[in-house]
Amino acid sequence: MAGKAIVGRKVGMTQIWNEENRVIPVTVLEVSPCRIVQIKTHQTDGYSALQVTQGEVAEKNLNQPQIGHFDKAGVEPGRRLLELRLDDTDGYEIGQEISADIFSEGDMVDVSSVSKGKGFAGVMKRHGFAGQRASHGAHKVHRKPGAIGQCATPSRVFRGKKMPGRMGAQKTTIMNLQVVKVDSESEILLIKGSVPGPKGATVVVRNAVKVPVSTGDAQ
Repeated sequence: MAGKAIVGRKVGMTQIWNEENRVIPVTVLEVSPCRIVQIKTHQTDGYSALQVTQGEVAEKNLNQPQIGHFDKAGVEPGRRLLELRLDDTDGYEIGQEISADIFSEGDMVDVSSVSKGKGFAGVMKRHGFAGQRASHGAHKVHRKPGAIGQCATPSRVFRGKKMPGRMGAQKTTIMNLQVVKVDSESEILLIKGSVPGPKGATVVVRNAVKVPVSTGDAQ
């Protein structure tokens, strides 16, 4: 599990040039400071996590339980509440702000968000099926999956069979992405490559939990 994390908003993609004059595609994340509202531990909750909030919201737009929750913590109300699961919450305090500078350039991170919804999709788009023949006896089956079951034994379709259905709009994590730039003043984080979700999506950035080991390190 992660040791540090922060919540951001996906702005979009762009490109920058490195010192070797090579183009690097990057995703721009707006990372405003997160205020800790609640600290969950193994002793009290069975797991360790930080409940955080971002931004500002008028008290009239909150219900009474939300107002009481923020008042109890002594934290200014934010737009939403999110949980960041961590290995250990020692060193964190309620009301503390977590900003983009917890990461440094070159760090490897895992980025989670809800992927773009594609609606109902067939097997060729959803699962990458090759499709059937384009001619020679194929009649209106060019994009169909083909046979999906067996005969008398076992006489059913197995659970988990790849079939047409709803595609996307699922929590997705891209692992081992590199932090290209950290700008704490502008509250901007540049991540190499693409991350899940549309523009404006809420993303969670954690330090990578499965960092690949190079051949030299293994020896």
